[in-house]
Amino acid sequence: MKSHIIGIAGGSGAGKTTFLKSLFAAFREDQLTIVSQDNYYKTKDLQEADENGVINFDLPTAIDEAHFLRDMESLAAGDSITKLEYNFNNPAWEPQPIVVHPAPVIVMEGLFVFHYAAIRAQLCYKVFLDAHHETRLQRRLQRDEKERGYPADEVLYQWHQHVRPAELQFLEPYRGECDLIVMNDDHYTEGLETLVKEIQNMLHS
Repeated sequence: MKSHIIGIAGGSGAGKTTFLKSLFAAFREDQLTIVSQDNYYKTKDLQEADENGVINFDLPTAIDEAHFLRDMESLAAGDSITKLEYNFNNPAWEPQPIVVHPAPVIVMEGLFVFHYAAIRAQLCYKVFLDAHHETRLQRRLQRDEKERGYPADEVLYQWHQHVRPAELQFLEPYRGECDLIVMNDDHYTEGLETLVKEIQNMLHS
């Protein structure tokens, strides 16, 4: 089975989760599978802290890059993988095992999928999901308070000290290399339709 590997990246609050759910719903499970970078965070004791002692999860080193790459290669070789989901350090969230089965189209998604050279080299199509950074900040504030229980002052600190610097250094330099840029300030419908057609072509190639 020939695998087509697609990379989808975007900054915090760009709407990757919702976009990917819509993309996954457009295909059968035996046609497309998604691997999320979020499920490859290293344990808290292995993370780097900033000058104020606050752990910075927005660095490429926060992710187990080798495991992320290895699982991508396993799927491309036709093997299923099992990974424990990441619970964003929420003690009330019991992480569950995720079983991902191989498919002709493999989507690798996350902040650093273009930054990791070994993964970037195997991508046949790159998608950049974007929205204005102020719009994304407001989305993150709402999401982190509601879903993850983070107070606004912590979210703002992470945004200004960790999130935006990481985006500028490790994500946005690859924007110009992408095959498709999806603007999601309002909605991503047009971009989603373009990507669905591209994947349909891959499945028939």
